[in-house]
Amino acid sequence: MAFKVLIIEDELALQETLKLNLELEGYAVHTCSSGSDAINQIQQNNPDLILLDIMLPVISGVEIYKQLKHLNNTTPVIFLTAKNNVQDKIEGLKLGADDYITKPFDLEELLLRIHNVLKRNNPIKKEIPIFKFNSCEINFATFQVKTREGKTETLSKREMALLKLLVDNLNNVISRDTILELLWTKDEAPSSRTIDNYILNFRKLFEVNQKEPIHFLSIRGVGYKFCV
Repeated sequence: MAFKVLIIEDELALQETLKLNLELEGYAVHTCSSGSDAINQIQQNNPDLILLDIMLPVISGVEIYKQLKHLNNTTPVIFLTAKNNVQDKIEGLKLGADDYITKPFDLEELLLRIHNVLKRNNPIKKEIPIFKFNSCEINFATFQVKTREGKTETLSKREMALLKLLVDNLNNVISRDTILELLWTKDEAPSSRTIDNYILNFRKLFEVNQKEPIHFLSIRGVGYKFCV
């Protein structure tokens, strides 16, 4: 069973990027954009860990954390904040937060911090996220796929990230711009042709007829769609 992570973050682009990458790592992810909705979301979803932005509209992350303590909620919390201020860090840790990371942060570092906090609080729980369609399988934990021919192939992290994005948006078109924004940094210079090459590879792995695909579709002038 997957660990559940609640992201409370009002910067929607960052929220979506974190959600995608955490899901790729095998977590079940819920999101919330405002402090006013945070407590309800926490009580409703009962997460194993909370990523909590300090600078939220209406109610700050610090106030949300204080409310959690008042409710005797012991869910581990990692504070996220754009403030690079030692005093803020000290305040968060004094309140009892499990960790604290300053934006902009390295994604791999955040994933490691999440792993360590969850390991301390849930040493036994294990997640194996697998998506199946027809005779094919995608294992997002191992980065391995079972092809239409029954072979096992290991894909790159970015290939798996694109697969996760397509699977999460089943039967819906995702624009090229959205894919580039979520999966590549501003320092990189990918083109739409880069995505085309990934889609062509997916067709080789999963389609019966690559020239007439039924799963991985290109929508001319718009983007891509995954169907089952």
